[in-house]
Amino acid sequence: MKKVMYLLVILISSLSCNIEKPTQFSEAALNDTLLNLEGNEVSLQYILEKHKGKTIVIDIWASWCGDCIKGMPKVRALQKQYPETVFLFFSLDRGADAWKRGIEKYEVVGEHYFLPKGKKSAFGDFVDISWIPRYMLINKAGEIVVFNVIKADDDKLTKALKK
Repeated sequence: MKKVMYLLVILISSLSCNIEKPTQFSEAALNDTLLNLEGNEVSLQYILEKHKGKTIVIDIWASWCGDCIKGMPKVRALQKQYPETVFLFFSLDRGADAWKRGIEKYEVVGEHYFLPKGKKSAFGDFVDISWIPRYMLINKAGEIVVFNVIKADDDKLTKALKK
């Protein structure tokens, strides 16, 4: 019986490691709307098309998130090391006022958007946010090459930025 359980654990582990991460956003996620700093609704598709042909890092964060704030110096280091990369900050703050105060308080430099529906949005469903900060990388061809890392200095992210 122990051998069967052991084999079952190995099988499940190997299958879970082979789950492919999406390389493109779903249609629903692309059509999801975020708020820009001016309070205008913009679609994810619009945001991505605006930066077509560039490497993009998406940082999903919130001003109330201790790990997000602790990771900001690492994000700043990446911004300095990769100045041609676009850094998009998608906030899960509880309200637009808290989001804007957080940007100012923590001196977050980049392009900012607020997810008014938070994790319950089409974008949130697609990326399946289980922890923040959450970093994603979209390459110059528009493909998602890093789908889910929670540290800005994660090897997956830094290796993808070097390409």
